[in-house]
Amino acid sequence: MIPKIIEITSEETLNIRHRTMWPNKPINYVKLENDDQGRHFGLFIDGKMVSVISLFVKNKAAQFRKFATLTDYQGKGYGTMLLNRIINIAEDEKLHKIWCNARTDKSDYYAKFGMILTKNRFVKGKIEYVVMKKVLN
Repeated sequence: MIPKIIEITSEETLNIRHRTMWPNKPINYVKLENDDQGRHFGLFIDGKMVSVISLFVKNKAAQFRKFATLTDYQGKGYGTMLLNRIINIAEDEKLHKIWCNARTDKSDYYAKFGMILTKNRFVKGKIEYVVMKKVLN
């Protein structure tokens, strides 16, 4: 039962994105306009994908989006493994920073990875978000 992280297609992320993030919206709600420009990763347990994340690089900065783990697999460290992999990729590619639009109620989780709050906040679908970032070496 060793977790395996592999690069996947944007289409393969949709089921977990939808079920975890916006189950009451149509599946198209979790598609991103620029999904074809990103790199997408899935974490698998015994061949079952349980967590996904998408990475978009522009101007030496990486934004991760649509980071989701199936409810039954949350709190077991799988999302942490996946996010650590993404941060390592950004560092290996000598990017300057990594950032995300974090749900405000999840900001403590991202702080554990050295990400800091910015002053940029917004609301989408009645959920409050804050931009968080980590400067990379």
